[in-house]
Amino acid sequence: MTRIQKTLAALAIGASALGAGAAAQAQTAAPAPAAAPAQAAPAAQTAPAAAAPMLTIRQVYDKMEAAGYRNISEIERSSKHGYEVKAYDPQGQRVKLRVDPQSGAVTRSRFDD
Repeated sequence: MTRIQKTLAALAIGASALGAGAAAQAQTAAPAPAAAPAQAAPAAQTAPAAAAPMLTIRQVYDKMEAAGYRNISEIERSSKHGYEVKAYDPQGQRVKLRVDPQSGAVTRSRFDD
């Protein structure tokens, strides 16, 4: 197993354990008391929209493979640009990509030196 495969496997195991713990906690939580319809409507109108969940490194890896990128050697989370990925594009050129953390779309691609 390569180093990146070991890292991705460890991240996948950790993410699944975290998800299982959250599901168990959600099942044991007591239900909230029902609010009157007149009170619920204004709160729903003023509540901010929830942000889309961020993709995991494994999901980014899978999306890049599905898009035709191969030999993915590095996936890093950037605080400014989402994910930064180093790989080979479908034409065999070494590229550095910026990937949107919610959609997995490539937002920038440039040749890597």
